[in-house]
Amino acid sequence: MKLALDIGNTLVKVGLFQKSELVFKGEFATRPRKEIDEWGILLSHWVREYEKIPQIEKAIVSSVVSSTFIPLREAVIKYFGLTPFEVEAEKVGIPVLVDNPGEVGADRIANVAACIHLYKLPAIVVDFGTATTFDVISETGQYLGGIIAPGVRSSLESLAEKAEALFAVEFKRPVSVVGKNTKEALISGNFYYSLGGVKEIVREIKNELGKRTSIIATGGLGTLLARDWDEIDELNPDLTLQGLNLIVERYDKMRL
Repeated sequence: MKLALDIGNTLVKVGLFQKSELVFKGEFATRPRKEIDEWGILLSHWVREYEKIPQIEKAIVSSVVSSTFIPLREAVIKYFGLTPFEVEAEKVGIPVLVDNPGEVGADRIANVAACIHLYKLPAIVVDFGTATTFDVISETGQYLGGIIAPGVRSSLESLAEKAEALFAVEFKRPVSVVGKNTKEALISGNFYYSLGGVKEIVREIKNELGKRTSIIATGGLGTLLARDWDEIDELNPDLTLQGLNLIVERYDKMRL
């Protein structure tokens, strides 16, 4: 069994894999910061919810938060007796055609790995997280580059912080486009502003590629937008975890 951990700015997503099957998953808040034993106890209890005596043979982690990665890595070493494989672009065998491959987030590399294995190429992966990211993969499995835009919740939280009379609201599909009060106006504006921006970015990427391109969406808010975006070919909320599992399997084969 393999333990996969995706450390994001908002959530740490974790999954247990039995070969290629994701058999158990969960998520924990990235903040407030936790120390080694806090993470170790948290993960140990979580694993035992699935299996009383866990047999974890491998661990892999992607992280965009170094302050969380360090204690979490040490917790995996201390509590599971494993040194987790850390995802880096140059390790995973995917051609990364950007100026500085080391700048590409580990979670985005994991998304690309999963997309290459699971879906028809060329493809665009849209990940609705703290930032909304767009990653472009060629028909031969090369990572061509991407786009980073403000995340859906991040945009609204920033607006509420900067404008005294405004406030954060739930991200959801509005009942009506035109709001009758401030709350309704914020819900509608955030939803359609986000949806329209994503559609336009994807349209421009597809125009630049000049080919039929698969659109794969992931991230927590992808589900809410997918119903109003008929261009999506696949909605896969577990794409990053699946990519981590594929990477650790591929890496072991590369070392043989």
